[in-house]
Parts: sequence; C-alpha cells; structure tokens
Amino acid sequence: MGRQFDWFKGLVFAIAALILVVACQPPMSESPTPAPEASAATTPIVLNGTGASFPLFIYERIFTEYRQQVDPNLQVNFQPTGSAAGIQQLLSQTVDFGASDVAMTDEEMAQVEAGVVLVPMTAGMVAIAYNLPSVNTGLQLTREALAGIFLGQITQWTDPLIVEANPDVSLPDLPITLVHRSDGSGTTATLTAHLSAISPEWQSQVGAGLNVQWPAGFGIKANAGVSAQIQQAEGAIGYVEYSYAQKLDMAIAALENQTGTFVEPNPTTGATALAAVTLPENLKAFIADPAGAEAYPIVTYSWILAYGQYADADKGNALKQILTWGLLEGQQFSEELGYIPLPVSVVEQAITAVESIQAG
Repeated sequence: MGRQFDWFKGLVFAIAALILVVACQPPMSESPTPAPEASAATTPIVLNGTGASFPLFIYERIFTEYRQQVDPNLQVNFQPTGSAAGIQQLLSQTVDFGASDVAMTDEEMAQVEAGVVLVPMTAGMVAIAYNLPSVNTGLQLTREALAGIFLGQITQWTDPLIVEANPDVSLPDLPITLVHRSDGSGTTATLTAHLSAISPEWQSQVGAGLNVQWPAGFGIKANAGVSAQIQQAEGAIGYVEYSYAQKLDMAIAALENQTGTFVEPNPTTGATALAAVTLPENLKAFIADPAGAEAYPIVTYSWILAYGQYADADKGNALKQILTWGLLEGQQFSEELGYIPLPVSVVEQAITAVESIQAG
C-alpha cells in the first residue's frame, strides 16, 4: 500500500509540473504572423556610372555623403573614364548614367530610345599646371604665350613671350615638356574651345573637341595621369581640372583674360566667369572665353547624363533622389573640393530636369 501511494504521489507531482510548464508558455496565435519581407526601401540598389574625370572628387563626396546621411542601401559605382567614354557608354546603354563636361549633341541624344536628360551637376575650371624649380607661384601666361605653347611654337621657358610677361620671375633655362590628354576628354574640349576663341591659328589648325590632333606634346590618360606626369618632370606644363591641382598642391599659372588681366583660378574668379553666361532651356552652355575683369578664362559646366525613362523603377527613383540631394545639399562641398557651386537659377533648372525622368 505504501508503494502504491508513493507511485500515485509521483504521478500527481508530474502532472502538476506539466500543467505549470504549459501555463507558462505564451499563447499561440491561430494564424502566426510571418517574418516581415524586406521592403523596397531596404533592398540594396546599385547604380553604375562612368565618364568625366573632371567632377570625380565632388561626385565621390556626394555619393558617399548621401549613403551615410540618407540611404545606406544605395551604392553608386562611378568610374572616371573620360567624357567621351561616358557618352559612348550611355549610347550603348551599358551603364545607369554617364557623365560629361561636354553636353551631348541633339544627334547623340536622338540615338537613345529611352531618351536622355542632361543634368548640370557641378562646374569647374581648367588649370594650367607646371613644374619649374623655384617657381611655385607668380607665373603669368598671355593669351599669345598659352596658344604658342600648345601649338609647339614656344619650346623654352626663357622664350621672350614668357619672359616679358614675368619680369619679376627667375625663369629657368629649361625646355618645355608639354603634356596633354590621350583619351576623349571634356577637359580637353574645354581647353581647346578656349584656345580656339583666343587664337585664330589654333582654330584653323587644330580646333576644339573631346579629341584633337595635337601639334605638340605627348598624351597621358585622365586628369590624374596628367597631374602625375607634370609633378614628375621638371619643365613640364599641362592642363588639369582645378580640383586636381588644388588637391595635389600643384603650381598654377595666372592666365590673361579678355580684359588683359592675369587671373588665377579660384572659386571667386570661376563663379564670376560662370555668372556671365545664362544657361538656356536645353541646359547646354559652352563658355569659351568669359567676359569680366575678374573672370578666370577657362570654365565649364559638367553634366550627369541620365536616361529619360528607367524600366527599373527602383533604380530610376534612386537616381532621381540622389541627384536632387546633390543639387540641393551637395553644392556645399564644392569650394573645399575645388569646384564652383552652381548658381541658384541653374539648380532650379537642373531639378526640373531631374523631375522629368520617368521611373518604371
């Protein structure tokens, strides 16, 4: 009888323990809520672009800041392959956007079935950088001397045309090593448009464009390549986007403008030059030789080349959002990086262009 009671008592305790465990469990819903699916807002989106090396530093800053401040799920991969490549890749539809310092022609835009929207995103200056022993500042180049160097007619730093404009500079007796771009370049187009405007000889012999037949010097790819070559060779001179020259602390020449004033590139002289031109409705502007005593003479806008319509709505909307942010918030980074902040009127025109992009 004692053993039976012990067995019964153990059974009671076991049942009580089971009841206690069950009672402590959370109630089960009749229809369990499934795990939430990733929304479109949290799905990683990748945009691939290529083109102008001219705006590289400000584009990198805008894309990075936007990802950190606004949307960590958007990644923008931009390759600085040159303006010609940016236009060609957009025509081939192998990228999500292109970039160029030269606006696409109407004929080029007509080749893209989805259409093309030009968005001026930034502006900058082409600097004439050089490498001379003991001459880090103060070099002045007249319009005649600038054209003569690129035509290959002035080959020594002690040429009378250079000496005359620099009476207080001790110029070394060195040959001039001229460096230019080898790839299709908006920086080249900007420089050669200016040379065509100030030199009838350059205009008739060479002309302007993304690629030209250079009468002198040797070619290097991209702004970074030209900058590196100038830094390595004493007596070298070439042209680079001002932000590269600023970032690398390169020596820069002051250039003679329309009024005969020698002006160095900086945000103020660049903005003065830009203000002399009104951007038309098609957002294409070419500033070959700006007026104004304080205007730096070689400036340009730089455009993002977007499709008029994106079949992928997520990509289209993501591009519209980051471009809008870059126009409204990204301009604050311009001056520190060596670019010219866009005038308010141009920002408004550019935002209207962005809003015209169709997504989906």
